[in-house]
Amino acid sequence: MTRTEPYALPRAIWPTAEEAGLSRLFSPVRVGAFTARTRTWVPAMVPWRSTEEGDATPEVIDWYGRFADGRPGVLVVEATGIREVPSGPLLRIGHDRFVPGLSKLVQAVRERSHGETRLLIQLIDFLRIRRRPEKETFLSRFLAVTDRHRSAVGLSGDATEHDVRAALAALPHDALLESLTVREAEALEHGERERVWDTHLPHIQELPETLPGLFADAAERAIAAGFDGVELHFAHAYTMASFLSARNVRDDGYGQTREGRVRLALEVLAAVRERVGPGRTVGCRMLADEVIEGGTGLDDAAWFASEFTRAGMDFISVSKGGKFEDAKQPKVGQAAYPYTGPSGHECMPTVRIDAPGPFGRNLPLSRAIRNAVQKINPIVPVVGCGGIGTFTQSEAALVDGDCDIVAAARQSLADPDWWHKMATGRGEEVRRCIYTNYCEGLDQKHKEVTCQLWDRPKGGEGTPPPHSGRLRSIDGKRQLLPNAWRPA
Repeated sequence: MTRTEPYALPRAIWPTAEEAGLSRLFSPVRVGAFTARTRTWVPAMVPWRSTEEGDATPEVIDWYGRFADGRPGVLVVEATGIREVPSGPLLRIGHDRFVPGLSKLVQAVRERSHGETRLLIQLIDFLRIRRRPEKETFLSRFLAVTDRHRSAVGLSGDATEHDVRAALAALPHDALLESLTVREAEALEHGERERVWDTHLPHIQELPETLPGLFADAAERAIAAGFDGVELHFAHAYTMASFLSARNVRDDGYGQTREGRVRLALEVLAAVRERVGPGRTVGCRMLADEVIEGGTGLDDAAWFASEFTRAGMDFISVSKGGKFEDAKQPKVGQAAYPYTGPSGHECMPTVRIDAPGPFGRNLPLSRAIRNAVQKINPIVPVVGCGGIGTFTQSEAALVDGDCDIVAAARQSLADPDWWHKMATGRGEEVRRCIYTNYCEGLDQKHKEVTCQLWDRPKGGEGTPPPHSGRLRSIDGKRQLLPNAWRPA
């Protein structure tokens, strides 16, 4: 396998329109309160196109309209913040002022998909993470001086903070790290990061009291904006996944045991369900494996999925990894990114990961989750993903019981029309993802996410798609949207 020939699979076999019509992939599926026309799913991807205040810009609406052109059964809008905290150009839903912009997004998707695509919005909460500081800044502003530090530099207990900081700054770097606690060293080397078990901080202690209401408020706004339902973000490096993690050592009934770790997730689900009622779909995105030392594995994840199903979760979308704990050290001035370490690579595997490659890599996990869910309620669908980029692979995942719905993020990014091309017997025109994570590299820098293939249009795709915002990235170097597909 080489970078120019990245596919470990046989040549993709695309269906005729008649075969597609008889396939499981293009058959309907019940997803809570609605029926999706097909079992095709575009999961949440953050395009970094909103304003710094979290508003839906024309570029955001163009992004989702372009995915709607491919008429997937379900399209999930990016991780959208439920709190009024700065988060860069990421969508937010923590205030009523965001509803009009999100309503325009919903309308665009309805129109561009000809009413064929159901629309969910992913609701996320996250804790504070600081950028990696300059050593001088850390020592002068962020470090809380204690007697441990005085002792480390041989100063008496009455030494001033200024003298202690100056003495620490004069130490060789290795000696400085030895004088710090584990968390202080992390704050210096990676940037300070809050954990859900930092219960000495009042706002962390109060999360079980505040989050159910915040998620419910956000879900209510989503319904007011016209979404068909919500996806609760219980995955990756963020707040709710951290409560579920085996690393969660809270001792207040919301950590340590399985029952404690799942408690807040169930309370969030209950609050959201009560607010939106039975006529809207409420599901979640969760991890089947954290892929970190001491983290949650598949046994716990299957148990959590069973509990979610008992509590009335309408669907479960399965993911893997993507944690801060093994992220690479960021450069000074940048924040840690949870998709740079081994767990992140398992979340978004590239063609360079190993000999089998990324193709269907996570489907055994969704199969195990599905087996657990079906024992409780067989009509609750499980969404599987991970390097899926052909019809034969998608259909096999469904027929073999790996999942009930097929999700494809990077392949849908490479070619938003690929679902519609397959359904109409034009699969040979699909632009296939090459799984090098060019897009992920942009995401890491919070740059507008695009695909490198968009700047190399295929024959017949030489015209811009409908748009109301910019067609080029801020730096002018990249197309913000792939060219339109014009079937002959």
